[in-house]
Amino acid sequence: MRTVNAYAAPSATEPLVKTTITRRDLGPNDVEIDIAYAGICHSDIHTVRGEWGPIQYPQVVGHEIVGHVSAVGSDVTKHQVGDRVGVGCMVNSCGECEQCVAGQEQYCLKGNIQTYAGVDPADGSITQGGYSEAVVVNEDFVLRVPESLDIEKVAPLLCAGITTYSPLHHWKVGPGSKVAVVGMGGLGHMAVKIAVALGAEVTVLSQTTSKQEDSLRYGAKAHFATKDPATFEELAQSFELIINTVSAKLDMKAYLGLLKVDGTLVNVGAPSEPLEVPAFALIPRRLSWAGSAIGGIAETQEMLDFCAEHGILPETELISADQINEAYERVLSSDVRYRFVIDAATLA
Repeated sequence: MRTVNAYAAPSATEPLVKTTITRRDLGPNDVEIDIAYAGICHSDIHTVRGEWGPIQYPQVVGHEIVGHVSAVGSDVTKHQVGDRVGVGCMVNSCGECEQCVAGQEQYCLKGNIQTYAGVDPADGSITQGGYSEAVVVNEDFVLRVPESLDIEKVAPLLCAGITTYSPLHHWKVGPGSKVAVVGMGGLGHMAVKIAVALGAEVTVLSQTTSKQEDSLRYGAKAHFATKDPATFEELAQSFELIINTVSAKLDMKAYLGLLKVDGTLVNVGAPSEPLEVPAFALIPRRLSWAGSAIGGIAETQEMLDFCAEHGILPETELISADQINEAYERVLSSDVRYRFVIDAATLA
């Protein structure tokens, strides 16, 4: 077992504090990773503050992890010491159900094991995430990070990247597709970059036009302010697919009004309060309202390779570990463009 430095939430109401945690012994199919960088996701904040349900404390979060392999178990074949690797939102699954066999471990029928706040099947411990110096993960849930991707910036691809790539891929976005992205934050800016690279015509729907310059620089054709009621009139029935990245309650009827016949609105943002959709917002144009999680391991690797091929990286701000609590407050006030990344070397 290995003791490493980490930042943990002691409760739902207290700031994160520096501490130590113990990583389990390396099993025959495990990979030990020295963490170089870890991204901060809004999901981390929801989790530690108990907004998605009770968890066990102290809890180390972080499911956007990149680093280098420092040791491998005796039966490991997919990775070797020194490899650049990443870990996303899950670290295990049953491996036997219909979804796991299909390569969609994110929808494991028995429930996949989350990178943090889950129960590790190896020893029954509570999984602890990436705000730490090292992690031990089953080799099947460790991803290869292409050399062309800047390791300082790549971590958010392991959540924000795959969370937006997966629905774009599933709904077959390609050249000529008309796509709207709701929200221009950590998820939204990745949705724009990936959809553009897939060949779509992309429109950003943000509360104001303050990020319009960014939207256009990332390849969007247009940027509209949703605070302006005229936006919903002008764009009525314009899109085949809408990716909603916002983790807040929105007027879903208004956004569904922007879809063409047979269009789909996909929620990847996860607000803590219920959303309401009137039946007659869907019925007249055979619309679909859907949700999407992350991707499976194979799809996540495909996303990393796609981003390497197209030179796609998130926009990041590098911070030290002692700035995590300040970063949380800045995330909540939308004061980041567009993702914080923790330098794990500052945990020492």
